[in-house]
Amino acid sequence: MTDDAVLRPHAEQQYAGELARLAEHDDRPRPPGWRLSPWAVTTYLLGGDLPDGTPVSPKYVGPRRLMEVAVATLATDRALLLIGVPGTAKTWVSEHLAAAVSGDSTLLVQGTAGTAEEAVRYGWNYARLLAEGPSAEALVESPLMRAMRTGAVARIEELTRMPSDVQDTLITILSEKTLPVPELNTEVQARKGFTVIATANDRDRGVNELSSALRRRFNTVVLPLPDSVDDEVQIVARRVAQLGTALELPEAPAGLAEIRRVVTVFRELRGGLSSDGRTKLKSPSGTLSTAEAISVVTSGLALAAHFGDGVLRAPDVAAGIVGAVVQDPVSDRVVWQEYLETVVRERPEWRDFYRACREVS
Repeated sequence: MTDDAVLRPHAEQQYAGELARLAEHDDRPRPPGWRLSPWAVTTYLLGGDLPDGTPVSPKYVGPRRLMEVAVATLATDRALLLIGVPGTAKTWVSEHLAAAVSGDSTLLVQGTAGTAEEAVRYGWNYARLLAEGPSAEALVESPLMRAMRTGAVARIEELTRMPSDVQDTLITILSEKTLPVPELNTEVQARKGFTVIATANDRDRGVNELSSALRRRFNTVVLPLPDSVDDEVQIVARRVAQLGTALELPEAPAGLAEIRRVVTVFRELRGGLSSDGRTKLKSPSGTLSTAEAISVVTSGLALAAHFGDGVLRAPDVAAGIVGAVVQDPVSDRVVWQEYLETVVRERPEWRDFYRACREVS
């Protein structure tokens, strides 16, 4: 299957050209097993110009120092833990770090309440196990074991979703860089270049706290929400354009005015204060993250392209915003109605948005 037919190419596929050009111009020292130097990895993440003037698109908009700390951590023997509320680009940064460092972002363990120990360590082909007994051929490698064998980056998503006893299987791997296989009286030792990038948030329900022993084995980088409205608008606009291309939506201009309005609504409700500082607001139960803003605008673009005149307008985003805000049909609906009447209604330039929200509310 060609990359053009893939709904969501991996980072190393989508940005293969940039990674190749960075490698050509990268004359700085590279840690063992790395495809690029730490300087080139940071340039890939934050964007910039190569010595020949070739531009590199930014993948992350935020403090440069945070990305430098994250990349420097991977150059040591420490694992990296990216923490932040939902929508702060933890998964996005994790994927692009793995793609830039080892050229493979697919060695992934997805943490859930049902994640078993075998997903982190290894499993067995039970048909061969019963027929032949324990053997190397019957062993089923986990992504983590494969990363150790090849000296690559392993990713663990939503680490705090995993049960505590499964989390703690990482302690030996991170401390000793070894994965024992007692059934075969052997072990897998990590090759140079192996490291782990984990993501976690402590905002949602169903979170299992990390033990202090495990947390000590990570260097933690906290990814913040975007500092300003302009930064968040820039992030949303860029990601919406990328998603629209990937989904092959009919071309429709993503109006920056509507994107700014969506971002403003989310930031005001998230912060509990109107942008002019005059009105205190109740916050809904949801996080209203940048990722949710991207989803609202993308859905609105689809509506505008398929059922409208091709221009993103207030009615196209109203339903998405209401759905994102009103997670709890009782308490959140009160918060939303109060916001509509005390803030949105008082803005003459938002009358179309007020009417559209009243219709879908």
